[in-house]
Amino acid sequence: MAGEIPDLEALERTGTGKGAARQARRDGMVPGIVFGGDTDPLPINIPFNKLFKMLKAGRFKSTLFNMKVDGHDDVRVICRDVQRDVVKDLPTHVDFMRLRRTTKINLFIGVEVVGEDVSPGLKKGGVLSLVRPEVELVVTAGDIPESITIDVSEAAVGDSITISSVSLPEGAKPTIDRDFVIATITAPSGLRSSENEEGEETEETAVEETTEE
Repeated sequence: MAGEIPDLEALERTGTGKGAARQARRDGMVPGIVFGGDTDPLPINIPFNKLFKMLKAGRFKSTLFNMKVDGHDDVRVICRDVQRDVVKDLPTHVDFMRLRRTTKINLFIGVEVVGEDVSPGLKKGGVLSLVRPEVELVVTAGDIPESITIDVSEAAVGDSITISSVSLPEGAKPTIDRDFVIATITAPSGLRSSENEEGEETEETAVEETTEE
């Protein structure tokens, strides 16, 4: 998740209990609940097609949403559970939790690259490979970065940029407890092929010289 927090529009659900939930499903909705914070739980309905599309896109449970419900203030929420039909595996109920600004959550933050125009490795024809276009971080809900930045201005062919070289926002930390690779600069395929051929020629020459001796 990078950039603007996506809106998630929902309808307030009138009535509670199994009867109201079944009626919502007959109407093409998925019933849900918004809980947490200093406010009472709010029963909601979300259009099935919209929710199904978001679930298929992936990372639904690690995406922060700005929930909009008519008659209520917008609130930042994160999904805490999606109940599914045991046979069809389709969503039947969804739970969202309201977030305080100080709440710690896991989110995928996009990676921005700078210094490509002056990178010695790229100037020599190297290829930049973004191994992780997004990095999962533990962040504070009230201070979510739009992106994290990696600098390749001094990177040469064969170099790797790891998470330890990135200046993370205050209070943010990776969910992976090791120095993982975010990007690499590799030699272009043509150069790799020529280097391999040179290596083979050198090896053949060495074999011939050994044979002659």
